[in-house]
Formats: sequence, structure tokens, C-alpha cells
Amino acid sequence: MSTSPTVCVSLASHSYRLTMAEFSQKRGKRQDDAVLGSAVDFLLANARLVLGVGAAAALGIATLAVKRLIDKATSPRDEEDETKGNTTCLEDGWKELSLLKAMPRPQPQPPPAALSQPVSTPALSPTVPEGPGDSGSRTPPQHSSPAPLCLTFQEKLLAFEREHVVIPAVDVAVAQQLACDVSLELQAFLRSKFLELPFGALEPGGPLFDGLQASGTDPVRLLVPLRLEPELWGLVPGADTVAQDARCWAVRRTQLEFRPRGSSPWDRFLVGGYLCAQLLLELLHKALATSVNWPAISSLLGCLVQPSVTSEELLLEVRQEHLELTIAVLPAVVGTVANDHVLLAWPLEGLAGNLWLQDFYQAEAARLRALDDRDAGTRQRLLRLLCSICCRHPVLGRLGRGHLTQVVLRLGEEEEDWAETALGSRFLQALEELIGSLEQASLLCHFNPSVNLFGDLCEEEINSIGYALYSGLQAPEWLLWGGVASPGPDAGALCTPPSQGFREYFSLAFS
Repeated sequence: MSTSPTVCVSLASHSYRLTMAEFSQKRGKRQDDAVLGSAVDFLLANARLVLGVGAAAALGIATLAVKRLIDKATSPRDEEDETKGNTTCLEDGWKELSLLKAMPRPQPQPPPAALSQPVSTPALSPTVPEGPGDSGSRTPPQHSSPAPLCLTFQEKLLAFEREHVVIPAVDVAVAQQLACDVSLELQAFLRSKFLELPFGALEPGGPLFDGLQASGTDPVRLLVPLRLEPELWGLVPGADTVAQDARCWAVRRTQLEFRPRGSSPWDRFLVGGYLCAQLLLELLHKALATSVNWPAISSLLGCLVQPSVTSEELLLEVRQEHLELTIAVLPAVVGTVANDHVLLAWPLEGLAGNLWLQDFYQAEAARLRALDDRDAGTRQRLLRLLCSICCRHPVLGRLGRGHLTQVVLRLGEEEEDWAETALGSRFLQALEELIGSLEQASLLCHFNPSVNLFGDLCEEEINSIGYALYSGLQAPEWLLWGGVASPGPDAGALCTPPSQGFREYFSLAFS
């Protein structure tokens, strides 16, 4: 606790008067000392007015020091013990004077030049607490976090599969039940609406029912089989027709001379003696859009069911709480007439619009399942991964399930190690196979080598897909990031093909 200069002067003056009184009583024979003491007393009493507070305090202490010296010089030997105590007081006085001199005086701060200029405040030292109450506000010691683990691509691929590919079993069961309920309602509508057309039992299927579904990327396949009379219909390969399309087949009406038109209920869809798939698609598309009471069906099933009127395909959109499902209605020619083929009414362009597209999905799924059952492999898991990544990629989405299935089937027949530990290697190998096929612009169908699945891709699409796959092969993690979230501002460069073209680029890259 510091003492103000005014109090110091008063105490010094009072102490000095008491001391001078004692000195005068003991040394009465020296009257001049009393006169001198009175003068000094007067000077100290008015020193604060004449010299100021600080100088008056210094003068008072200095006067006490001089007085002690005089008293010591004139006092006898028996008074030395009393003088020692006064010396201690003198030393304390000098210490107090030194503290007063060392005390810093606050310096007035000049006002800021403008209101926008902030007033600088002294920085507080973070290491020295200001008082006992500051101990609780100290920042606790920061423990260094462990270094991030460096995951291999195999581990990242498995993590991606768990988070974005695997569908909970509960959701799968609910989706399958919804698909079956919708198929029953649609079958009842077709039989009541088209009494003269013998449709078979609707059969829901597809990746959802075969364990190949990848995060809802593929619609449920709802086959609507046509019951054709075997003696009145036959098949002609698409390559032998005017369209010369090896993917398709033509369904021809036979025995017209014995069984004229009108003998079959399907004769209403004849065009040039052939069963036209396009006419049947148009009829069903119009019926689904305008004739079905979808609000009543939605209320009955407890979900929202509505047709997709913008698509050329026959698609139904189903929504129930957090579940979304797409059902593809596929009129099909199956059975003995199709020679165990599955022919679909599909919206094709050009001369192939009247033909029926041969579907290999059931054969491909059965083959993959048989291969995995033989060695407990991961071929089906690889296909799900490829489908999930490609469908989310802005460029690789052009690759459909049919393209990816051919690559997995080819690898599945050639490679022997299909354990889970080799899944990452097989994934990269599948990318290499796709790149090689794109370089040749040829991907042959596994069950019909005369069909080139890349035949409908233009040069620009081949360049874009090939460059995206090549970039993904150099940095596979970017494919995983591109499937869920963009890895950074330069991620779009992976989708931009080089200027010199795909084949020229790869000839330079692999040389």
C-alpha cells in the first residue's frame, strides 16, 4: 500500500517538531538551535506550497537525516542504543523515498486522430497471472492429437462400400414388398382394362431382388409378359432385318394364309407383318398416365405412386417416407416363342423402333452368382461398387450396368483370386479393362460376341469417359470422392478430356 506525498510531508513535519522539542529540552543551553528548528518547521509547513508535493517530501526526509546526524554527534555514549532505533527509522525513510521516486507516473494518452482509429491497448502477458482469481481461467495444456492414419486404397474402398453401397436389410425388405404390391395392383388394372390382351403374371425382379442393388441406382424390373401363340409367331434375328441391329430380334406373324389377321389378339400391333414394340409401348404409356387411379392405389398401399410422364420408358415412381423406388414396366416376349430369350419392348431409335431388344440381365446375374458360389468370391460386390461410383460421377454415368457387368464377367472368368483382400486390386484391374475397351471402342457382349456395347457411344463420349477412367486409375481415391463429394476445385479437371483425343492421349500415356 503506497502513501501519498501529502501524508508523507505531514508525518515528516510532525515527527520533526517532536524531535526538535526533545532536542530543545535536553539542550536548553543552545537557544540558537531552537531558532533554527522554528525556521525549519516554518519552512516545512509551507514547503508544499512553495516546492510542491514531491519536493516537500524529499526535503522533509533529508531534514530528518541531517537532524539524526547532528543528534548523533552531540549525544553522549549512553544514548547510542536509542540512536540505533532512530537509524532504522531513517533507513526506512530513505527506502520510502526511493519507492516514491521509482513509482511510475501515468502518462496521458493523446486522443486518436479519428473515430475509426482504434486506441491501442497494452498486451497482457499470457504467462503471468494478474491475481489469485486468474488461476481458474488458465488455458489447459493442449495435448497433441494423434497423427491421421494412412489408409490403403483397399481400406478406403471397403469404407466407401459400407457407407454408400450397402443397403440395410430392412430397407431392402420394404422396397421389395412395395414392388410386389404395386405389381399386383398394376396386373389387376391391365386385366380389367385390356380384357382382349392376354398378359401373363407380372414378375418383379432385378438387382433389388438379386442382391445386386447399389444404393437405389437401378430400377425394379417389372416384366409384363405377352402370351403369344407359338404357332402364329416366330423370331427373326435383327441382323437379318433392314435395321441390321444384332442387339434386337423381330417378332414375325406367321401362317397368315391359314390364320388371317385378327386371329390373334396381338394382331392390332402388326406393322408390315411384324409385332411392333413401339405401338405397344405407346398404348401402355398412355394408359398408365391417364387411366390408372394412382391416388386410390397410393392411399391403399400407404405410399405415393405416380408415373413418370417425361420419360419414354414406362417408369413408376414410388415414395414412402424416406424410401424412394423406381419401377420399370417392361413388356416382354418370353417362353417358347422367344427360344428362351427375353425380348423387351424398349424405346429404340430409327429402324430398330419396331424390333425387340434382347435382354441378358437374368443370364448375367445367374452367371455371376454361380461364379461367386464356386469360390466364395466378390464379383458381385465389385459390380455393386462400380455401379455405385459410376452412377454418381458426372461423366462415368454414361456407363450402364450392362457395360460394367461385361467387364466383371470377363475378369471373373480369367482371374482366380476373388477374396476380399483382393477387392481393391480387382477394382483397379476393372478400370484397366474399361480403358482398354474404350481405346478400341469395342466392348463385346459376354453372351453374344456379335454385339458391341460401345457401338452407341460417339467419339466425344469415348474421350470423356476414357480420360476420366485414366485419371481415376492414377488417383483411385478421386473416383470415390467424385462419387460422394467434390475433392477440391481441381476435381473438374478429371472430367475434361485432352485436346488431342482419347486414343492419341493414351498412346502417349502408355508409351
